[in-house]
Amino acid sequence: MKKFLAAAIAGLGLAITATAASAQAPQTLAQVKSRGILNCGSNTGLAGFGVPDAQGNWQGLDVDFCRAVSSAIFNDPAKVKFIPLSAKDRFTALQSGEVDLLVRNSTWTMSRDTSLGLLFTGVNYYDGQGFMVRKKLGVTSALQLSGASVCTQQGTTTELNLADFFRANNLKYEVVAFATSDETVKAYDAGRCDAFTTDASGLYAERLKLTAPDDHMVLPEIISKEPLGPSTRNTDAQWFNLVKWVHFAMLNAEELGVTKANVDQMLKSDNPEIKRLLGTEGKFGESIGLTTDWAYRIVKQVGNYGESFEKNVGQGSLLKIARGQNGLWTKGGLQYAPPVR
Repeated sequence: MKKFLAAAIAGLGLAITATAASAQAPQTLAQVKSRGILNCGSNTGLAGFGVPDAQGNWQGLDVDFCRAVSSAIFNDPAKVKFIPLSAKDRFTALQSGEVDLLVRNSTWTMSRDTSLGLLFTGVNYYDGQGFMVRKKLGVTSALQLSGASVCTQQGTTTELNLADFFRANNLKYEVVAFATSDETVKAYDAGRCDAFTTDASGLYAERLKLTAPDDHMVLPEIISKEPLGPSTRNTDAQWFNLVKWVHFAMLNAEELGVTKANVDQMLKSDNPEIKRLLGTEGKFGESIGLTTDWAYRIVKQVGNYGESFEKNVGQGSLLKIARGQNGLWTKGGLQYAPPVR
C-alpha cells in the first residue's frame, strides 16, 4: 500500500511538473511568426501614445514599441496589427489571446501583477495622475476642488485614485464616470463637470481635443504613481523576456549613443557594450528566440528610446512633455536598463 501511495504521489508530482513546464513552454513567438503579424493591443486613440492618423497609420510612443517588437522578430516594423481596446476590455483581450501583448498606457499595480494572469515587462513611461480645469474656474490647486464634479473613466486606477485623494484630504466631490475616454473628454468639454482627471500625460494629449484648448490648465498636483508599461500573459517566459528586452535594448541604445542615423556606423565600433548590443559580438538574441542582430533591427527601423520619446511626446511633438522622470538614469531620470552581457 505504501509503495502504491508513493508511486501515486510521485506520478502526481511528475504530472504537476509537466503541466507547469507546459504552461511555460515557448509558444507565442512561434504563433506570431506563423501568423506573419504581431497583434498588439493599443489605445483607442490617445495623442502621443497610440492614435491613427487620417490615413489610418498608427503613431505614438506605445505604437513605436509595438513596431520595435515587430522589427526584432520580422526585420519589418510594419508587420503589426493594432487592435484598439477600451480600459474595460484591455486585460481580457490579452488573457484570451486576442492580442499577443498589450501596450496601452496601463498602470503596473500589485493586483494586476498578481491576479490577472499577466506580467508587466517594464515601465516605458513614468506617469502620475493629475487634474485639468477651466481657467475661468479660478482654481490653482487640486486642494481647492472641494464640492467639485469630476469627470473620469470607469474601470481604471484613475477612478480609485480620485476617491483616495478626496477622502485623504477630507474634500467632498461628485464623480461623473464614463465607459470610454472619448465620452469622458466630450463630457468635460461640454461642461458636464468642473474638472477632468487622468494621467498627466493624458491630460496634455486630451487637451488638444477640446474646443478651446487654451482655456484649460493642468493643475500642479500629481496625486499618484502611474508606472505605465507593456504586459504579456504569464504563461510564456520566452515571450515575456523578448518583450522586456526590446524596451531594454532601446534604453541601452540611447545610453550608448546609438541612433537610427548612426547605427550602421556603430556596427564598426570597438566598444564592447555596443558590439554586444548590435550583435557583432556574442549571440545574445538566441536566448529570446531571435537572431543576433535583433537590437540592430530595432534601432535601425524605429530608433532608440529617446528618439521615440522626443518625436511622439517630447519637444518634437505637439505635447512637448519634458523628459523628467523618463530621462535616463545618467541624466537624473528613472529609465535604467540591465546590460546586454
